Parts: sequence; structure tokens; C-alpha cells
Amino acid sequence: MDWSRYPNFSEDEFKCSHTGKCAMDSGFMDKLQALRSELAEAMTVTSGYRDTSHPVEASKGRPGTHTRGIAVDIACDGQQAYRIMALAMKHGFTGIGVSQSGGGRFLHLDTFTGGPRPNVWSY
Repeated sequence: MDWSRYPNFSEDEFKCSHTGKCAMDSGFMDKLQALRSELAEAMTVTSGYRDTSHPVEASKGRPGTHTRGIAVDIACDGQQAYRIMALAMKHGFTGIGVSQSGGGRFLHLDTFTGGPRPNVWSY
């Protein structure tokens, strides 16, 4: 992957915290960079690629979108969360998970197309 195409992100932000691997999908990253460019403010990635051996993924019945390189979790709250959600829909993200209560507030964004979509859920 040519990370120079994504000036607001680095490969290190997306590496699996368990294995250090990074297999992000370039189409996904194109959408994320377009969203970030329009947002015009910093976005903090808390989870990008996850290897299937990552404890979160290993505990699931089947690996999720992070293991396909088509998902990211972004730390955000309040107005920034609202703006990111609106831009995510505009830029073709098909899955939006919302965690906006308590500590560790974030949005999950993905481009999965293998099920009922678009889809928004809360954690």
C-alpha cells in the first residue's frame, strides 16, 4: 500500500496492536482520506487493522470487518462525532457503530457490503 496517498494518516496508526500487521484495504483508505480531508480536523484512530488472532476478534463467532482492513474506530465525541457521522454517510461508509457514553467514546466506520446495509448501531 502506498501510504503517501493518505497524508493525514500513517501505517503505524492502523497496525494490529496484537501482531503489528497492517492489511488495510486501499479503497477503504481512499474513502477515509476523503472524509478526513473534508472534515479538516484531526482524527484519532484507536483501532484499525486487527489480525484474526487479536483477542477481540478471536473471541467472536466469526472475525469482523477490522480483520478485512475495511474498518476503523475513531476517538471522538459531541459535535465532532456528529460531523464525522454525517461525512461517513456522504462518503459511502456502510456501517457506523456509535459509542458515545462513558469513557472511551468513539465511532466505528466500515465499508462492509455483505449484509443488510447501510447499518447504524450503538455499543
